[in-house]
Amino acid sequence: YYSSRCAMLHKLFFMLFYAPETVLHVVLCSRNCSCCAMVQILSFMLCYPPETLLHVMLCSRNFSCWALFQILFFMLCDKVLVPDQRVTCLYSLMFYNVIAYCVSYIKELIEKENWSPYVPMTEHSNMKHLAMSATKIVLEWTKAVTFIMTVVFMLLVFGLEQGLQHYSPTAAYTVLTWLYYMATERVFVDSFPNLLSVLQLDALESLETLWSPVILRVFTLTMSALFVAPLAAMGQCYRLIGVVTYVNLHLGFKELRLNALKVLNAERAVVGKYRYATLEELGEFDDVCAVCLSPMRLARITPCHHLFHGDCLRQCLKTSDNCPMCKRELKFD
Repeated sequence: YYSSRCAMLHKLFFMLFYAPETVLHVVLCSRNCSCCAMVQILSFMLCYPPETLLHVMLCSRNFSCWALFQILFFMLCDKVLVPDQRVTCLYSLMFYNVIAYCVSYIKELIEKENWSPYVPMTEHSNMKHLAMSATKIVLEWTKAVTFIMTVVFMLLVFGLEQGLQHYSPTAAYTVLTWLYYMATERVFVDSFPNLLSVLQLDALESLETLWSPVILRVFTLTMSALFVAPLAAMGQCYRLIGVVTYVNLHLGFKELRLNALKVLNAERAVVGKYRYATLEELGEFDDVCAVCLSPMRLARITPCHHLFHGDCLRQCLKTSDNCPMCKRELKFD
């Protein structure tokens, strides 16, 4: 998975920073480049400008744009926070990817329900499929050994400090890059709605799953903008600034507006016309939701003066336009 991402990143940066004939030579001499990939790259290079080519690659199903966002942001941090070090971003990405792999494996073990090493012939059969069972056992042991070797490797690297002579990031660099990495890596992004649920923020109205990509995208856009600004003010790295502006800022904002915000606003619009109840109204009508029978610290009020949790009212309105309590048709004068 990571090797395929690296191969795509190599091709992308060659196309951005080198002349076409140099890219052609590298692609032709590459042992890891398939003929189909070579034909696609050369065709796009001949027919489209660089920004169109970049956009097509980012929209490809086989390409993870998050990897590109990460490496571009890390390069920005290198230029601003550790300008004298050139390999800090590569070392940091390597260590963060290792940590992400370990976290994903531990998460898989925690969420695993079937610990049996055997695979049944059918769903309701007790007969064991020997070939599939053997394959499953080998795969499980392979993942376990890989995890152990990865942890040992990390402990040896940091314990013996071998190969880290040129890697000395500042505390600010480590904190900022790690936060950005967590906001863009799937294993951490998938856990963010659970964190919001634990916080029990009433303003989210049980839409943590939809709010999560919006919050994370706004965070990554803000971080990228904060690092682009000083470089632009100093008049340095115009090519890097241009690429980051297009990829991290322009395409990131476009994805936020067309996907995350669009879905969130559509859900919020279901109850958007119902105002929030005041504290006096919560106390007067008893602050208990009539749908879920749970206390309400924040509630929506209907034209018939009934109070509900925003999420409870939303779920009811998806099946009926009537008040969940008095069955009166919800109309506004």
